[in-house]
Amino acid sequence: MTKIDFGGVVEDVVTREEFPLEKAREVLKNEVVAVLGYGVQGPAQSLNMRDNGIHVIVGQWKGDQAAWNKAVADGWVPGETLFDLEEAVDRGTIIQYLVSDAAQMMTWPRIKPHLKPGDALYFSHGFSIVYSNQTGVVPPDFVDVIMVAPKGSGTSVRANFLAGSGINASYAVEQDYTGRAEERTIALGIAIGAGYLFPTTFKNEVYSDLTGERGVLMGALAGIMEAQYNLLRKHGHTPSEAFNETVEELTQSLIRLVDKNGMDWMYANCSTTAQRGALDWRHQFRKAVEPVFDWLYESVVSGEQTRIVLEANSAPDYREKLGEELREMRESEMWRAGAAVRSLRPENWGK
Repeated sequence: MTKIDFGGVVEDVVTREEFPLEKAREVLKNEVVAVLGYGVQGPAQSLNMRDNGIHVIVGQWKGDQAAWNKAVADGWVPGETLFDLEEAVDRGTIIQYLVSDAAQMMTWPRIKPHLKPGDALYFSHGFSIVYSNQTGVVPPDFVDVIMVAPKGSGTSVRANFLAGSGINASYAVEQDYTGRAEERTIALGIAIGAGYLFPTTFKNEVYSDLTGERGVLMGALAGIMEAQYNLLRKHGHTPSEAFNETVEELTQSLIRLVDKNGMDWMYANCSTTAQRGALDWRHQFRKAVEPVFDWLYESVVSGEQTRIVLEANSAPDYREKLGEELREMRESEMWRAGAAVRSLRPENWGK
């Protein structure tokens, strides 16, 4: 473990320097990693491990023809490295349960009977374990229960890996049957290409993850953008101007400065007018949203957010309703303006 000072709080992290890929390969040399689900995280984690020399197979429900065909297109061979869910569990020693949260609830009765003593049951989200009273996912006591949770989408996990970097990930051990659970967990984190790993618990991971997705990372970001865009349009600004001042400048300039050296560095590299306004108004926005975040966090801890997710995602018309909600967003004036603005970027000229 490496001790790092995070703003005055010292935490332990695991880096690829102290736990190199060669060590991960040694830890996993007798394991068969069965990745269940070829939707969001499944492709990225399985392909990264395969590229890193880990023995990987994929389990996918044949009824989802699109996901099955994608797995085949990515080089997984039916009957050799691509199987139905149950057969993949039978063949695996580490079972990466990467189907969606709702699908975990629905498939668990089929998966549980195929787990063997000494297997590791791996998650990338604490959802099903923490809210087991709703999902019914209660692992037997003869398996390790572990987690590696990349702090990014599957697309980013794969793209960063191919670029030679990595997505940071948290890790946790919920149940250590073999006495090797932590070593297996860290080895898997390195094998999927994590930039560095930091310890957490299943409960802390799911509380922070559900809050983050609904908050700054996605829900709050989209809502704040829409509010500012609508305000500017209401006062007569053109769609191009409103979108550039709301989204384009953030994504193409400012957030890259934050990524490079932090928020203060971004402020220092903006005009003095922007600095003063941002420093003053950040407090107003923080005060305004703190009650909303309190409400959100309590909704996560109480299980209300989980109930909503499971109910919605288990509905037979979920995909149709999701498509309609995304279509509404895509066809809003703001994001149609965004498509036009993106088409004018130099790299898209002539496309």
